[in-house]
Parts: sequence; C-alpha cells; structure tokens
Amino acid sequence: MDIFLMVLGGLGLFLFAVNNLSDTLEELIGNKANKWLDLFTKNLITSVLTGTAATVLLDSSSAVIIMTIVLVNAGALTFRQSLGIVMGANIGTTFSSQLIALDIGQYSPVPIFLGLVFSFFAKSEKVSNAGRVVLYFGILFFGLYTMERAVEPLKDHEKFLSWMERLESPLRGTFIGALVTLLIQSSSATVGMVITLAKKQLINLPGAMAVMLGAELGTCSDTLMATIRADRQAVKTGLFHLAFNVLCIVIGLAVFPQFYTFIEWISAGAGMQQKIANAHMVFNTAGVLLFLPFIPLIEKLLDRILPPKPVMAEAESPLIKSEADRSHL
Repeated sequence: MDIFLMVLGGLGLFLFAVNNLSDTLEELIGNKANKWLDLFTKNLITSVLTGTAATVLLDSSSAVIIMTIVLVNAGALTFRQSLGIVMGANIGTTFSSQLIALDIGQYSPVPIFLGLVFSFFAKSEKVSNAGRVVLYFGILFFGLYTMERAVEPLKDHEKFLSWMERLESPLRGTFIGALVTLLIQSSSATVGMVITLAKKQLINLPGAMAVMLGAELGTCSDTLMATIRADRQAVKTGLFHLAFNVLCIVIGLAVFPQFYTFIEWISAGAGMQQKIANAHMVFNTAGVLLFLPFIPLIEKLLDRILPPKPVMAEAESPLIKSEADRSHL
C-alpha cells in the first residue's frame, strides 16, 4: 500500500509539473508562439523543425498539436502546414525522455528552491514566469525521483516481476502502454515511468519498447478531443495525428525484433534507461522520415475523405434583381 501511495504521489507531481510547465511556457512566450508557427511553416521541412522546437520548448507534444488544431480551426494555419508540425511534435517529445534517462532526480530540490525564490521575489513578471518554469522542472524530476524510490522494494516481489515479464509480448506491452497513457493523459509520464522501472531493473528492454509504442497511441485521445466542434480542416489534422501514430506503431510491431537488435547495437554499453530513451527517439524520428515523401499523397487522401465545405454563393438581393429586370425593359 505504501508503494502504491508513493507511486501515485510521484505520478501526481509529474503530471502537475507537466501541465503547469506547458501553461507557464505558453504564457511566457505569449502570442509569439503563434507568430513563429506561421513564420516558420512555409514548407514541410521547416514545419517539422518548428514542431520539434515548439515541443522541446513547451515540453508537451499534446499542447503543440492542440495549439496547431486551434490555429487551423481559426484559419491562421493551413492543413498542409499542420502536417509538418504534428510530425515535428513527435520528434520533440523524445527530448524529455532523454532528460528523464539522466539520473538527475536527486538534485531536483535545487531547481525547486531556485524556482520558488525567483517566482516569489522577482519584480518582473517575465522573471517570475521563468522562475516558475524552473520550479516546475524541479517538481517534474522530483516526481520521477519519488516513483524511483517507491518501486525499489518491488525487486523482490515475485508476482510483480512475473507480470512485468509478460510485457515482453509486443502486443500486450503496446496495449498496456496505450491504456496507461489514455488514463493519465500523458505519453511523457508513461515513458517516464518505464524509464524509472528500468533504472531499478524491473523491466527489460523489449517490454519497455512495447509500452513506449503504446504510449504513442494513447496520446492521440486528447488531440482528438480538441477536434470536437472544429471545422473540417482542423478535424483532418487530428485524424492525421491518429493515422500517423497508428501506422508507425503497426510498422514498429512488424519489425520489432529488428528494431530491438538495432537499439542494442547503437546503445552498446549504455544503461537500460538510456536504451529506452534512444528507442523512443529512433522510433519517432524514423516514422517522420518514412512518411515525409508520402505527405502530398496523404494530404490528397484526407482531402478526398473530408473535402472542404463548398462556399455558398451569395443570394442575389431583390434590389439588384429588380434593377436587372428594369434594364431588360
């Protein structure tokens, strides 16, 4: 029971930090984010790079994709511009897994203290917001550190170890990853928990990779919710995010043994947590590179499925009609 409460507390701190970090960064950047998105999305490559950079800054792929859907719905971005941003967001979210893989949780009280000092005593609003960003980063890593300490006794728990071994099945692991992400609404938290378990040698690499694949599917739920009552262009952006992730997962499962071998090869000598972070980065980046050449085709397909609404011709006013009738007299 104590383990469950500590894990729950650590997860709560992590999710609290992720949500507030994203909101604070959006507030700190302000409307500049929208201007940057529009400025640096002139072609597909720059759109991908912009989506990557925005996700690294906001530390949330969901926030970037939802913001993109909102901008498409408002007419500030085109559907084609949104495709690159969505793919870039998938690359950008791997940055957080690389950070989580670093064993810096024990130092998390330092940014928490500094963040509190700056957020409380700074006279400038920008400095105060920057202090809150540092504070939430500290809370994020402290949450992971709490979970890491909580799961340590599970090393000797036979039933838990037996259950974790079942995750070696790619399909089972993917399902669990999708379910957990759907429940907690954060793929970063799911990957973070897997890396935390790996640090304590409670999960092997195939199981961790399978859960990571599932997390990519679970994260589509909140972006799809953002398309409710949106126009067709915004709905197509949400559908593209879902289709892109589903197809990448299917391909990942089809080549899972080769994918595992490749990660072991490029991560030779690295710890388990670093291998998982590398797998996350390779998977998402490879998916983007694979789909880039087919984007025009995918765009046409989605346009055919959900064509733009026809613009209704303005009805001819009675006054104009009467003037036209008189001209024929």
